[in-house]
Amino acid sequence: MDFRSFMHIALDEARAAATRGEVPVGAVVVGSDGVIAQAGNRTRELKDPTAHAEVLAIRAACTAMGQERLTGCDLYVTLEPCPMCAAAISNARIARLYFGAADPKSGGVAQGPRVFSHPQCHHVPEVYDGLDTSTSEALLTTFFSERR
Repeated sequence: MDFRSFMHIALDEARAAATRGEVPVGAVVVGSDGVIAQAGNRTRELKDPTAHAEVLAIRAACTAMGQERLTGCDLYVTLEPCPMCAAAISNARIARLYFGAADPKSGGVAQGPRVFSHPQCHHVPEVYDGLDTSTSEALLTTFFSERR
């Protein structure tokens, strides 16, 4: 089986989020038949602190599939998930997580609390980092430098 990245879709969602004035993070859920759901951050727009790209994409994928678990699905996200999103990824039973930029300040997978390493974590996805890192980092750097 050949690997096919869907990070370009997550990056498009991150760019769209930046255009809306949101922190540029995008996510896409992929199943065996292709893209199931995609989203970008909408915390400001929805006035909802849980409206991170990962959570929105997971919610949309669960709705599309008519179930609360996304067993066998992959999640591509432009930034390392925060602890809240890492918990959602575990609860949704995502099989593989691919992310771009590391998040030393708020990350919850490879940084900080490392949610998947705790015994209370009921499901641990395979984790692959470093996909399109430079593009993901550039989006974030540009976004924040324009606001400072």
